[in-house]
Amino acid sequence: MTANVWMLWPSREALSRMGVHRARRALAGAGRTFAVGILLATTFIDSDLHGWGVAGAVLGVLVGGLGFWGFWRVTLEHRLLPSLGLFVLLFAIAAVAEGAGLRVPALVVWCACAVSAMERLPLAAALPASAVALGTYAAVNNDAWLTTLATTAGLALAGYVLRLDAEARGSAQRLLAQERAARAAEAESAALAERARIAREIHDVLAHSLSAQLVHLEAARLMIERGAERDQILERVVAARGMAREGLAETRQALSALRGEMSPLEEFLSELVADTAGADVTVTGERRLLPAEASQAVRRVAQEALTNVRKHAPGAKILIRLDYGEHEVMLNVRDSGAPPGEFTHSGAGYGLLGMRERAELLGGSLEAGPYEEGFMVTLKVPA
Repeated sequence: MTANVWMLWPSREALSRMGVHRARRALAGAGRTFAVGILLATTFIDSDLHGWGVAGAVLGVLVGGLGFWGFWRVTLEHRLLPSLGLFVLLFAIAAVAEGAGLRVPALVVWCACAVSAMERLPLAAALPASAVALGTYAAVNNDAWLTTLATTAGLALAGYVLRLDAEARGSAQRLLAQERAARAAEAESAALAERARIAREIHDVLAHSLSAQLVHLEAARLMIERGAERDQILERVVAARGMAREGLAETRQALSALRGEMSPLEEFLSELVADTAGADVTVTGERRLLPAEASQAVRRVAQEALTNVRKHAPGAKILIRLDYGEHEVMLNVRDSGAPPGEFTHSGAGYGLLGMRERAELLGGSLEAGPYEEGFMVTLKVPA
């Protein structure tokens, strides 16, 4: 574990300027350019360089600038040998400048090498490189030993602080990227869940509507086979067409409900049985607004249960009870039983199966079966 820490590079996010505000980068660049410009101007004015000496100094400045730029790039790519090679090049440029009498630029380059190495290299390479650069600075500098010691210690500390600051910034950038990815995944998951919910609603509406249409169309077929009157057959066909229109209207209502635009549940149940003789709706408990999916489940189960009664026990009395419990809502639909209709054995029971699956997805339950002389459907969903 310790070896890994010593050989570990600062992260790419830390070595890059990612996460640093553009204004801050511009201000820092302008400050460095100004400082280097003043240093070079002062050096050339105070030096005795002429002719080829000036040309050599300008070349050294260009090569040094390219060396620092290259050091920044190769450390960003975590390439150790090229990084050390460029460090040696910069160190040599400073040594040549010192030999040419340009002590101040040489000292600045050595200090910059020490700080850059501490900030951008693995600690196993950064500590020796910084020690060599700062040791050379201390040996060449003519200040008092206490001042030189304080300066070298301060430069080493500054390099390490910059390293820690860069790592903190890099960690923040990684966390930000992870948060953005998590939000994108959450948004995608929510979109898929919404699509599934819409598909389930449309499926349930169409299943109910088509089942009702099938009842009338099957009646029309039987009438044709028995040679019934044209008006009777037409009445069934018109009823099937009406069911198709109702199915389209219910589809629009389902989509509106998914958007939160739905009528109260009690009002919906009353409208549902308005045209059914012998049907009664009872509501108990404290009425409240239910979540969209729970409300839709109650509506679809009520529709499916009424369709089944009309198909299998026409003329039976129907009692619908809606009970608002403390933590759940219960819908109970039961009929009194009646002589089997002509379509008692039609259908495969997929409607109630779909309702049971819907209830289980919401953490509830649906029970359906014979009750006394009739049939009963009970839905319970958390709310």
